[in-house]
Amino acid sequence: MENVENLFIDVAGHRHGAIAAGPVDGPLVLLLHGWPEFADSWTHVLVGLGAAGYRAVAADQRGYAPGARPAKVADYAINHLVDDALAFADSQGGGRFHLVAHDWGGMVAWVLASAHPDRLRTLSVLATPHPAALKQAAAADENQYHRLDYVRLFRQDGHQAEAALLADGAARLRAAYAGRIPDELVERNIARLSEPGALTGTLNWYRGATDDQFDFPAGTITVPTLYVWGDQDGALGREAALATGDFVTADYRFELLEGVSHWIPEEVPDRVTPMIIEHLKTERP
Repeated sequence: MENVENLFIDVAGHRHGAIAAGPVDGPLVLLLHGWPEFADSWTHVLVGLGAAGYRAVAADQRGYAPGARPAKVADYAINHLVDDALAFADSQGGGRFHLVAHDWGGMVAWVLASAHPDRLRTLSVLATPHPAALKQAAAADENQYHRLDYVRLFRQDGHQAEAALLADGAARLRAAYAGRIPDELVERNIARLSEPGALTGTLNWYRGATDDQFDFPAGTITVPTLYVWGDQDGALGREAALATGDFVTADYRFELLEGVSHWIPEEVPDRVTPMIIEHLKTERP
């Protein structure tokens, strides 16, 4: 897409492909993608942020980038994923930055914001509730508990998930997008995830960064926070979404998108980008 730059970010011996937009001296906005997506899931949002004067950068994260695909499950512990995100920001001039995240990137973002509030100007999370809100909802609501059955499948030994997802021409992997993402992007994702070791690298986030209870070390959030949730999200339900604000003590804005699914960055970029830009202006001194 016009106005999108391609670059590489080297972190701790790993090489991550990335895309960027906007003036290099603009305030940094780091965008973290989810599963099964790549940095280009943010393309339309990225371009909008760049046009607004921000330096927007999204990287293919650990396990997704061919040059950043360690073999050990332990290499995908949440602290490594947080360190990667901080290193991405440091590579672009670092200091304090805006963080925007979706799905698994959202889990990393909540943990990072909890542990390193001094690094963030603002936090924006799409789809993913605060981990404590999700754990609370899963314990109290059977429906939410079973919405996360796929996590338990992905965590099983023996690479059963890889086999299931790639069987029959990757039918189950393709179905994960629920018809909400442009076909061209889906097919590009499927091709990349079908490369040797790629799907295992991405699923190792489920195996190395959390446990069967979906535990994450995220506490109270003290930076200005925007949380956006679509009411057609098949994995993350209303209870956790509504409870997320209980874990934020700073300025907090919750946006509920009716008729929108889990795939917010690709499905409704024109709706969510103005929300994010407006939120970036609330940064604390």
